[in-house]
Amino acid sequence: MTTMTSAGKSAARLHAEQTDRRRIIGYWLMLMCLMVFAMVVLGGVTRLTHSGLSMVEWKPITGWLPPLTDAEWAETFAKYQQSPEYQKVNKGMSVDEFKSIFWFEFIHRVWGRLIGVAFFFPALFFVVKGWAGRALMPKLALMFVLGGLQGVLGWYMVKSGLVDRPDVSQYRLTAHLGMALLVYGYMFWVALGLIFPPRAEQAARSGSGGGFAAFLVGFVFLTLLSGGFVAGLDAGFAYNTFPLMDGGLWPDDFFSMQPWWINMFEHIPTVQFDHRLLAESVFVLVLVFWWRHRGSAATPRAGMAVNVLLLAMLVQVGLGIATLLLVVPVSIAAIHQAGAVVLLSAALWATFELRQSN
Repeated sequence: MTTMTSAGKSAARLHAEQTDRRRIIGYWLMLMCLMVFAMVVLGGVTRLTHSGLSMVEWKPITGWLPPLTDAEWAETFAKYQQSPEYQKVNKGMSVDEFKSIFWFEFIHRVWGRLIGVAFFFPALFFVVKGWAGRALMPKLALMFVLGGLQGVLGWYMVKSGLVDRPDVSQYRLTAHLGMALLVYGYMFWVALGLIFPPRAEQAARSGSGGGFAAFLVGFVFLTLLSGGFVAGLDAGFAYNTFPLMDGGLWPDDFFSMQPWWINMFEHIPTVQFDHRLLAESVFVLVLVFWWRHRGSAATPRAGMAVNVLLLAMLVQVGLGIATLLLVVPVSIAAIHQAGAVVLLSAALWATFELRQSN
């Protein structure tokens, strides 16, 4: 009996240690999520300030330092002067004016490299020490690969604006945004599972609940992607009224391009209308979701997640309307992009909690 009791205590201690280690990894992943969150917002500011094409070279390994001398600034500026953006948009720009757009893009790129370093070395430590375990190691590897691909996709996006047309492709910009959100969402979901592991009885029924919330996650993600097309086409600078567009439910030249499907990606009025319609649908869906689950969540955390989702939606809709009516001021538009990531996080959290508690 004494031997069995000692063995039981040892097993309990081992389980507690493993749980603590998983939570440490979970908190680290949450920190990584915060870094990616900042990266998404910074990317939005870079787009809003038209700074993304200020760096015409990609140096993923050696590009840690900015120009440090007047000669280096002159050399960097001379390279920018050969770009279509300078030739067609910023002709006559001074070096000091160039610096004002250069810094946004430079910080954006360096922050991406810092994310890679902040991910790789702790992940390597967790794997070498055996903290990650066989189930978690492939997930960490996938996160790292997706993060690397995101960097390559970012340069692929920038390249589209360095030839002829001085603006990045809205398709590549949206793909870049979508990849960032996928990386963020995946890390956030894995982190939640590590910080709040299900009990045995919860694990047995995991997946039985949260279907509506999971649908909301997909719908919010789709709405965010449509926002990428709005940003890529600068569609927010048109039809700055709400709820009507140019005095009607939709503009006169709605769906005027052929073939018809291209309007959803290249026609400014249609792209803005699509984003409005998707955002309004999210508004209605979240209200219905909250009404169904208010006060009926099985755990306090689940109830809080449902309420946070409602609050995030209301704030985000308000920010979206303000961004439109005020004709896309940089500060409000950046907060609106941040609010989109918060809304996605709230939908993921609600899904996680309802799956755990149902």
